[in-house]
Amino acid sequence: MFVFCIESSHARGMGHLFRSLTLAAELRTRGHSVRFLANDHPNSLRIIRERGFDVALYDLAAVTGWEEGVVNPAGLSPIWINDRLNTRRSHSETLKRLGAKLVTFDDRGDGAELADVNICALLFEQTGDLRGKDVRLGVEYMILNPEIAAYRRVRQGLASVLVTLGGADTYGVTVRVAKWLSSKPFPVTIVTGPSFQHMAELQEVVSAAVPDRFKLLNQVPSLAAEMYGHDLAITGGGLTPFEACAAGLPCVVIANEPFEIPVGRALEQLGAAFFAGHHSAFDLGVLETAIPIRSMSETAMTKVDLSGVGRVATLLESLSA
Repeated sequence: MFVFCIESSHARGMGHLFRSLTLAAELRTRGHSVRFLANDHPNSLRIIRERGFDVALYDLAAVTGWEEGVVNPAGLSPIWINDRLNTRRSHSETLKRLGAKLVTFDDRGDGAELADVNICALLFEQTGDLRGKDVRLGVEYMILNPEIAAYRRVRQGLASVLVTLGGADTYGVTVRVAKWLSSKPFPVTIVTGPSFQHMAELQEVVSAAVPDRFKLLNQVPSLAAEMYGHDLAITGGGLTPFEACAAGLPCVVIANEPFEIPVGRALEQLGAAFFAGHHSAFDLGVLETAIPIRSMSETAMTKVDLSGVGRVATLLESLSA
């Protein structure tokens, strides 16, 4: 059995949730039993259940001692997957004592040292402090939505811009991006997520713009399908720009958190994106220049593939062998 323990909220964002759901779906197709543990965030709980997974609540404030009822309810020793950043050592020690295998993602907590696998596909700088029995680095371990395979294409020029800054957009960056874009000539589609809390401000910006300049969408059925119709995406520095690149959609990356700064820089070095800086002082001036959309699109599709979820699933299966 695989247990996904995730943290998802307006403050934390929802990238951990969607990454875990993609991996969980792959494991389920391979015949494995999967369940979720999540903090009390109604939108996240609803999404997990809509995807057909069982989910139970855990208390974010609980340090340890709550794991036993999950790890060993029927004599099972599951593979426990923490997708909530920094793992505490006391938590890892409890899981190991109970016989669970521990997998973490992008984990720099003191408990990562006891992880059987620490998958760090999103860490591109200062990797010398990473811990774990088996640390996996590199874009090849990026867990991306396999649905993207149906929506890949090479872009030819800049005719439409997509703005998608996460399921929560904790700092309301979408509003500031919309203000900047309101005087630009190209059409803009803005996609907000299930925990977006800045809608009134955003609608005020959109209503003041030239008519038909902005298209505003909330919780689209398929972000991959929506990406297909655009030529450039303005995104955060999590998984979204990698999904866009895998689809051939070049990006301008704005870092919502400090750890996303190396992500933006890495994608720029790949030639698949531009890095606009931290959200506190971003610069979208590149949109006023001649952007080589076609070459960036081709590079993006070459550099970022969709096989990461399969690689990670196979790696996890090996832990139960």
